[in-house]
Amino acid sequence: MKRRERTRQLIELGGLIVKAGLVEAADDDRAVIFGLLVEAAAKLRGPDREQHLLLWRRRGKRAFDAADEPAPKPE
Repeated sequence: MKRRERTRQLIELGGLIVKAGLVEAADDDRAVIFGLLVEAAAKLRGPDREQHLLLWRRRGKRAFDAADEPAPKPE
């Protein structure tokens, strides 16, 4: 059962990378995407951790909310 849960977690995390637009923005360059993630992890280990968490959580919630809104109807 643990393997199945881990697989699901990895799929969901990969989906977030796609949903955030990182794949297109980085031209599907995995080294760039990994570098971005390493940079974010370093910031979360730094003295401004709480500020980064607050900022990124707000941005993430706004992005999720925007994704949940129905697309505008064409006129």
